[in-house]
Amino acid sequence: MSYLCDASRTTLIIVDLQEKLMPVISDGAQLLQRAVILAQAAKLLDIPVIGTAQQPLRLGPIVAPLHALLHRTIEKSSFDACAKAEFMSALTNGRDELVVLGCEAHVCVLQTVLGLLHRQRRVKLVSDAIGSRKAGDKIAAIDRARAAGAEIVTSEMLMFEWMRDSDHPKFREILKLIK
Repeated sequence: MSYLCDASRTTLIIVDLQEKLMPVISDGAQLLQRAVILAQAAKLLDIPVIGTAQQPLRLGPIVAPLHALLHRTIEKSSFDACAKAEFMSALTNGRDELVVLGCEAHVCVLQTVLGLLHRQRRVKLVSDAIGSRKAGDKIAAIDRARAAGAEIVTSEMLMFEWMRDSDHPKFREILKLIK
């Protein structure tokens, strides 16, 4: 059963938005913009933000605009971040809603989403903040994640759900991010 995302129960997971990978991602600039806005909103709402970096010596570090917004970055070689014990231990923070974004949608993002679902975790996949080199791969990843049990959301859906009300103390700040 689906319900609104709750900021106090959320951890934001940003998968592999790295310097050498982003230039080849379809609509990569838009994906990065959405990721930065979500990470900034998360910071305003005290939502932990965990990043992963796939083989950083080969694919470079996390892109600069995001690096400072991450609470923690976990380096990995496996496509499914769940295979890394350090990643799973970072999720033992009492928060049970995992919001996933990043690239590539059909590889590391999807395998991480499937890994989390396999471990009975609640997962929301941010459709406007994931990307692949080919648009068709992104579409297939969204379809497969949905079929496996992930909820598909957009970045704006999340931010408004996190706040719930226009009287929220951070409403004006987050509205500025959205606009």
